[in-house]
Amino acid sequence: MASRFATWDVETSRKGVRSNATLLCTPLMGTTVDQMLIDMSKAKEIGADVVEIRLDRLRSFNPTEDLQVLIRGSPLPTLVTYRPIWEGGQYEGDEKKRQDALRLAMEYGADYIDVELQVAYEFNESIAGKKPDKFKVIVSSHNFHNTPSLEAIGNLVARIQATGADVAKIVTTALDITDVACMFQISVHSQIPMIGIVMGERGLISRLLTPKFGGYLTYGALEAAAISAPGQPTAKDLLDLYNFRLIRPDTKVYGIIGKPVGHSKSPLLFNESFKKVGLNAVYVHLLVDDVVKFFNTYSSPDFAGYSCTIPHKEVVLQCMDEIDPIAKKIGAVNNLVRKPDGKFKAYNTDYIGAISAIEDALRGTNGANPAAGSPLAGKLFVVLGAGGAGKSLAYGAKEKGARVVVANRTFERAVDLAAKVGGKALRLEEAQYFHPEEGMILANCTSVGMKPNIDVTPLAKEALTHYSLVFDAIYTPKDTKLLREAKETGCTIVYGTEMLIRQGFEQWKNFTGLPAPEELFRELMSRHS
Repeated sequence: MASRFATWDVETSRKGVRSNATLLCTPLMGTTVDQMLIDMSKAKEIGADVVEIRLDRLRSFNPTEDLQVLIRGSPLPTLVTYRPIWEGGQYEGDEKKRQDALRLAMEYGADYIDVELQVAYEFNESIAGKKPDKFKVIVSSHNFHNTPSLEAIGNLVARIQATGADVAKIVTTALDITDVACMFQISVHSQIPMIGIVMGERGLISRLLTPKFGGYLTYGALEAAAISAPGQPTAKDLLDLYNFRLIRPDTKVYGIIGKPVGHSKSPLLFNESFKKVGLNAVYVHLLVDDVVKFFNTYSSPDFAGYSCTIPHKEVVLQCMDEIDPIAKKIGAVNNLVRKPDGKFKAYNTDYIGAISAIEDALRGTNGANPAAGSPLAGKLFVVLGAGGAGKSLAYGAKEKGARVVVANRTFERAVDLAAKVGGKALRLEEAQYFHPEEGMILANCTSVGMKPNIDVTPLAKEALTHYSLVFDAIYTPKDTKLLREAKETGCTIVYGTEMLIRQGFEQWKNFTGLPAPEELFRELMSRHS
């Protein structure tokens, strides 16, 4: 199965040698020349290839003096942009003065300038015959409302090319993650070098996968507070989190499908592991609104598999060609793998990760021998929440011989799940007073207590005294209020991060056909938790 991957030279990738020619450009968003000079050095240190000097950000600007200082003082090649307010920038002055400054930047040795399509014809005519050999004009078009059709973007590229542009830059706005597919298609087939960016969190992969689709350049911010456009990642994340330098046209794409999805730490685990093991693959965040639309759009074999989280764990079943029998019973999946024949098979690794973590914690408490069967057998196991994670825990506990109780805000869903596992149903508020016996097991599978609402808990502290072990599926934050209070009452606690790591082991096996790098996963999780 591992032969599906082209492999990197592991030693080469560790040394940071690049596998692609796509440039990483860091915009300088300082408001003074001095700040920009400081930021240039930082950008070089991080590993950027080019810095974008955003002249429209400067509070005061003397073209003759400041351009010389900035361009000649840069330790990296420079891209000079003087964005007017009518194209989303901050410059509101005279148009001739703005273009004069860009022409001056060219004379002083800038490597690139970015000029807007609206004025590109006249600008390029004004510099005809005067361009230095390696100097390039990027002609850009920005759409802050949506992403036009494939045909419309193609026509836009043709218009940009007709201005005499060296590089075409098209920036649109993602209303859905499938908007990015148009940009990928245009980038691959463009007759001139192309920068194609789809703004917003739904457009993130347009930035991350630029090298895969032949993009000329992408932008990475110096820091999260200094982004120059919505959805822009930091240069550090591009390089260290997503292994940007190692992405090639034949790189396999994996990712986590969800809404929200930005909090997920799965890219940390998988990308570092892909790099260490030498697999030519990348794992990305995928903010998906409509899973059917997503699967219909990204049908290429290179989109090879996904983790799946809230709220898609159940609805995504309709997109699958095959469902693992255990996952089918649970009715929710979290691991979707494209098989060599192109068909998708779905698995549920949540229940394996969570139940094995709970069992090991119970064995650690009572010293039970693993050979003696599951320590969950006969235990009263209370599941809060009847969504995807709740189903996984309820089914997993039943498989191990526990007596299952399901509590949910929507009582009908609790009744439905409890019936499937031969258990009892409660309304969520009833769980506060439910304690027919001592030493029960609690599994929180709701989102109550997840960032940013970290000061709430699904069960009052006094109710926790009747439990011997409390598990929380939430892992951001790791130490939820529920787990802190459970610990204070003397319960054994099991972190959501433990489920995440263990279900990740299973996903890795399903994705790659290789044993999971368990020690590396644990080390990464402890480093970043």
